[in-house]
Amino acid sequence: QLVESGGGSVKFVGSLILSCSASGFRSNSESMGWFRQAPGQERKGFAIISFRGDTSYAGSVKGRFTISRDNAKNTLYLQMNSLKPEDSGTYSCGRARAYSWLTSDYDLWGPGTQVTVSS
Repeated sequence: QLVESGGGSVKFVGSLILSCSASGFRSNSESMGWFRQAPGQERKGFAIISFRGDTSYAGSVKGRFTISRDNAKNTLYLQMNSLKPEDSGTYSCGRARAYSWLTSDYDLWGPGTQVTVSS
């Protein structure tokens, strides 16, 4: 099971930290990712981390967002800085069978947490 938390409303250039608590498996043994879905749009990945700790970011968030994990807490994090209105959406974490951006490679999702950035 995956459960996200930390979403909310923030103003332009504000910051948020999202958490994704994992249970039933060790998240540090898996590749994980953060995805965002805006209303009327498909879910898109923007930050992924491999079981070895390799990270990749979509161009739109590179330099602003940081994905990390706390192995002791079995939790995945997303530090989001310099937030923009276009970052708004439902943020979900997922467990992947491979180090991948493809949603088809993910076999477990959290319910999501809402992030709203106002201008």
